[in-house]
Amino acid sequence: MKVLYFAWLKTRRGLAEEELTLPAAVTNVAELLAWLRTLSPGHAAALADRPVVRVAVNQEYARAEDKVAPGDEVALFPPVTGGVG
Repeated sequence: MKVLYFAWLKTRRGLAEEELTLPAAVTNVAELLAWLRTLSPGHAAALADRPVVRVAVNQEYARAEDKVAPGDEVALFPPVTGGVG
């Protein structure tokens, strides 16, 4: 699985992307985020403010219950705002 980090998540993690081997027990976004937090202090720091972290799986916004699989690309980023008012 490729995990991409954007904005302050990238800064806290200390890198922009990484390839990880997904454990068989991790099957959805919520489980993935919980597992990622256990990998290192950098992972824990990046995901410390979990309620504001947004997730995309294969370039589609994802919810906690959405499935993940070993070949997926997962992007983690802060809330996105902007546009013309």
